[in-house]
Amino acid sequence: MAKAKSELEIFQEIVDDIWELVFGWSRRPKPKRARKLNGKYKADIKETKDYNEAWVGGKAPKTKRRKSVGTKKKTTRRTKK
Repeated sequence: MAKAKSELEIFQEIVDDIWELVFGWSRRPKPKRARKLNGKYKADIKETKDYNEAWVGGKAPKTKRRKSVGTKKKTTRRTKK
């Protein structure tokens, strides 16, 4: 079932659309991976701590936390003595 959008999310979408019509570029650009001339992804150079070469703009997006599914508990059988 699809989640219903709040009024704030609808308003932000309208503002984003108007922003793009007026200025010609998106208000919140999506992060893009940097590519080499042959089209392959670039790697990050670990020596540069404050700049990430693997992403256009030099900043990687934040990673989202995954929901843990939970592990099954192992049951042990009891034996009669």
